[in-house]
Amino acid sequence: MDAYLLSIQPTSAEPIYRQITGQIRRLAAGGQLRPGDALPSVREVAAAHAINPMTVSRAYSQLEAEGVLVRLRGKGMVVAEAAAADPSPRRWALIDPALDAVARQARELELPADELLARLAQRLQQEDSP
Repeated sequence: MDAYLLSIQPTSAEPIYRQITGQIRRLAAGGQLRPGDALPSVREVAAAHAINPMTVSRAYSQLEAEGVLVRLRGKGMVVAEAAAADPSPRRWALIDPALDAVARQARELELPADELLARLAQRLQQEDSP
């Protein structure tokens, strides 16, 4: 995994360590990161994104505690074997909170469901969605 694969938004309301953990969870659940794949070192990620190494370390430690990552002596952090077990339910669990938020906001704005779904479909077709 390349340190630049992560997309860190320093101005986001979401803390940086949560951005890192969420992205790595999704990459593992989606199969872009496979069991045994090595993650970039804490220093590499911190340098690539100009963030505090302790922030990256906190994210990696949390993912290790969850069983998504495992620390291998001499290799650093790698994706755990357990991260590949039946990923489909995990994928939905990762996206459901965002879907709930979009649905709530669409109801509040009284947006038509068909238009909302069309816009979502359009964004799913885009390569570089923000």
